[in-house]
Order: sequence, then C-alpha cells, then structure tokens
Amino acid sequence: MIGQIETLLTHLPSDSGVYFMKDKESNIIYIGKAKNLKKRVKSYFISSQKHTNRIALMVSQIRDIEFIVTDTEAEALALEANLIKQHQPHFNVLLKDDKKYPYVCITWSETYPRIFITRKRRLNSKLDRYYGPYVDSGKLRETLEIIKRTFPLRQRSKPLYKNRPCLNYDIGKCPGVCQNLITSENYREIINKIALIFQGRTDELIKNLTKQMEINAENLDFEKAAKYRDQILSLQQLFSSQKVALSDDTVSRDAIALAQDDSHSCVQLFQIRAGRLISRLGFFTDNNNNDEKGEILERVLEEHYSHIESVEIPSEILVQYALPDEEIFTNWLREKKGKKITIITPQKQQKAELISMVERNAQIELERSQKFSQGNLQAMEDLANLLDLPSLPRRIEGYDISHIQGSNAVASKVVFIDGLPAKQHYRHYKIQNPDIKIGHSDDFASLQEVIKRRFYKSEEFPDLVMIDGGKGQLSSVCEVLEEINLLSKINVISLAKKREEIFLPNQSQPLPTNSEQIGVQLLRRLRDEAHRFAITFHRQQRLKASRRSILDEINGLGFERQKLLLAHFNSIDYIRQATIKQLQEVSGIGENLAQIIYAYFHP
Repeated sequence: MIGQIETLLTHLPSDSGVYFMKDKESNIIYIGKAKNLKKRVKSYFISSQKHTNRIALMVSQIRDIEFIVTDTEAEALALEANLIKQHQPHFNVLLKDDKKYPYVCITWSETYPRIFITRKRRLNSKLDRYYGPYVDSGKLRETLEIIKRTFPLRQRSKPLYKNRPCLNYDIGKCPGVCQNLITSENYREIINKIALIFQGRTDELIKNLTKQMEINAENLDFEKAAKYRDQILSLQQLFSSQKVALSDDTVSRDAIALAQDDSHSCVQLFQIRAGRLISRLGFFTDNNNNDEKGEILERVLEEHYSHIESVEIPSEILVQYALPDEEIFTNWLREKKGKKITIITPQKQQKAELISMVERNAQIELERSQKFSQGNLQAMEDLANLLDLPSLPRRIEGYDISHIQGSNAVASKVVFIDGLPAKQHYRHYKIQNPDIKIGHSDDFASLQEVIKRRFYKSEEFPDLVMIDGGKGQLSSVCEVLEEINLLSKINVISLAKKREEIFLPNQSQPLPTNSEQIGVQLLRRLRDEAHRFAITFHRQQRLKASRRSILDEINGLGFERQKLLLAHFNSIDYIRQATIKQLQEVSGIGENLAQIIYAYFHP
C-alpha cells in the first residue's frame, strides 16, 4: 500500500481545494481543506511529524485519496463545511463524544416535533436540529422546564388513552397532540417560537409576543392577551440575571477562548445577545503538535457555524487569538449569513475583559477535567498493581443478579471505560433457566448463564470482569469460562459485599486490601452501579408481573384480552375506574365480560 500512496501523492496539484481520505472499503474517513493540496496531504505521511493518536490511527487506515480543486481558499472552506455535514466522516469529529456536554434536539423530521436533551449528536434526519453543546446542564434543564411551563407542548411520548386526551390537555399544558386536536402546522408554530430561544433570538420572540398581546387586547380578547403576557414575563425572567456589561449591548456577538494542557484543549464559546449571556458552549479536542491556538479556535468556529442556521451567526466575533485564515473565514461567514461579519482580537478595555472571563472559564473547566481524569487514571493504576494486571484496566465489566426468592430473576452488565460509566454498553438479561423460579433461586447458575451468553462466540473482551459476590460466584463463572476456553484470556475477579473483599480465581483467601484505597473504590462504584441497574430492571419486571396477576384473577379474561385492556387504559388504576360502557369500548370486551370486570373491581 505504501507504493500506492506514494503514487497518489505525486499526482496531487499545488492548488487550493478539498481532499478526501478513504479506507479499504472506500468509506470517506476524513475531509480537509488546504491552500496547497500537495503540501498539506503530504504532511500526514512524513515520519518526523508527531501526530496525535487519533491522526495516527486515521493515517494507518488511508487506502485512497481524492481531491476537488477550487478557484479560491474561501470556496475550499465553504465546500469542506458542506461535505463534512453531508458525509459526517468519523475522523472529522472535533468534539469528543464522551457525553461530557448535553445538546438540545428538535426533531423537525417528525409531524409533531419533540424537544429533548441528549448527550449524543446523531443526525437521524437532516431536518433535525441540535443546539449546544451546553456547559451548564443544570441551567439547561431549568430553561427547558420554564419553556414547558410557558408554552403548551406534548407531555408524553405515547398517548395515555386511546380516544381522549389526558389531564395535561384539560389544564392547558398540552394542546392535545395525541388526539390530533391541534394541526401539525399550528404545533410547529409553537416549536418555532421555542427554537428562537435556543438560537439566541429571545428579544425577537418577545417583540412578536408583545405585538400579539397588544392585538388581542385591542380585540378585547383579554384571555389570550393574558397568556401572551405570562409568556413574556417568563422569558424576561429566564434571562434577567445574565446581563453582560458592554457599552453597545445592541450588538449580537460570540466570544471564544481556550485553555490547554499537554494533550487537550478546552474551548469555551459565550453567546451574547442584546447584552445578555444566553448560553455558554463547551468543546474539547485533542492537541496536535502542529496546530497553533488560533488554528484550533478557527476549527471550532468552522464546525460550530457550519451546523447552525444563518440567523444564529452573530455580527461580531471576539477571539482570543488571531485566526490564521481570518479573511477567508470572514468571507465564508458573510456569504452564509448575507451580512457583514466582524472578527476582533481585543487587546484592551471591556471586550478584552470579556475574553479574559471566557478564558478563565475554559481554564476552570480544563482543570476540573484534569482532576477527574487524573483521579480515574490513578485508580486504574492502583487496581492494575493490586491485581497484577499486564496493563491498565481501561474497560471493566461488572455483573450482578437480582430476584426475590427466584421470582423475576434478572442480571445486569455495566461497563466502565477509563473509570467512567459507559451507559451505551449497559445490558439487561432475563434469566432463561427453567429451574430458576419462585421458591428456587440459584445465583451461581444465573451467573453462568449470563457469562456464557455474553462471551460465547464473542470477539470483544474487556480488560477486567468483576462479579458481585464471593468465592462461590467467582468459581461458578470460572467454570463456565473454562468450558468455553476463555479463562486464560479474561481477567476475572469477584467483590464480596460485606467486607469489600476481592477474590481471585483458584485462591481461597481474599486479597489483602484497604477498602478505602482508590482502586477498590473504583470497583465499589462499578459494583454499586451493577446492583442499581439490576434491581431497577427487576422491579420493572416485578411490577409488570403484579399487574398481570390481578387481571389473571378475573374469570373469562384471557391473556390476549388482558393485553388489549392494558393497551387501551395503560394501567390497572384506570381499568379500575372505568365504567361498564368504557370497558366495552375495548375490542373483544362484550357487555357480559365488561360487567364481570367491573364487578371484580367494585364488589
């Protein structure tokens, strides 16, 4: 492949343009822009260059290089932004997807759009919009809560009733989306108003609401006017305490600054509209030894502005360091927004103080991340020394069993990566062993079943497996791992609850440990999370079983009709409150059976 890459490099032009890196399956893994395509692309393959792990991994996967030549560098920048948005290449992700900061998502692709907070940015549809990432998740949730109180929005993902709205409609919290009591167009008008808040256009929204309030007051529709008044007051309250003191507070501006350590950069972007700090966005990226600080800021701004609507771009951008391609970047923004954009590197007075404030916030956030990462690293090192592991246990899986005397037996698998919960890898298991039932529990057999289901024919192994239990539980797990020829490949231990004792395979005595040492504390956090996850799932299964058992006592009500009843009423409580006529509305429930059901709940 080296010869093939060298051939590709020799045919690269020295013009400006965009280049595509492809893997062996012809998937685009990276898209970049360059003033000089030949010089830029060749830099990836120079052995003296010190690349980050991310870039080194990318280079190792390159099997083909394509390019598009442009007339100007500005065209290359605009083309790169559009192509990245279109293809979403894996190695173009500037932000670490470590669930550090949340986004707000509005699903415009749906007939009745939803608004929710998410830690992952996944474009299921090009119509969906993401806002963020927001540094202060508490303030974000508080904002969303005020929005839900202020505007009538759908409150449930699924309807509570089949043919009528729930109480939320009666009290004005929901416009009756589940029963289509509001048209999609009218509901989207409400969502459009809310979108203005996350776009930093709250003042524009307040002006529109004020105009509507005045029109309704003139038409003597005081009830509607009062609703608009309440919405205006809520929005004013939302941003009343976030004033940023600048002389020209009519200008919308963003202020961006960063703080660095040896391996990471933390970037903070403050969005200021009409003199108010409407949001504080956060970005983390790996350092590349070749990147200047201004270049990092420019890449963050490019990615941020390429994903937002043109009306959200401010007229002024304050930067901590001068951008290397400032003129090109400014022209690209001006074409995107259709208005003049000013980029300033302030040196004195109020704007410089604002940049200093943003930098301080970036430094604090970086230090917080360093302390947390350092603590987890020390815990993994301590655990590796304690267990005599060949390398750091970066991926640890924990398993626990939950049941009550054998009933509704379930298991949980939780995963910690670099000392942090990786909830996307969590799994539930329903124990399928027919011998485990009410009155007969067997934790050993349950663990053997789960471990076999997890690792049989699997090619992905963790650095460490922790079993919640003592010597007996560990021995049963080792037995099944030996049966499937994996005992020598997987490091497995158990952690007993009572004395926080750690047991190793084939050792009768626990390891001599201190329950307060950081490696043991990491295992305890993992064990507690596995227990929480297992018992939550067990309670859900027990609740379903208890609901079903009550209906089992009603003569003539079989399994299928029980499902129809629960699908229609959603809970036993609502079935209990239903009249005979309402019960008859359920498919398969005739008058006689409806009377029997009613009589059961009303003896």
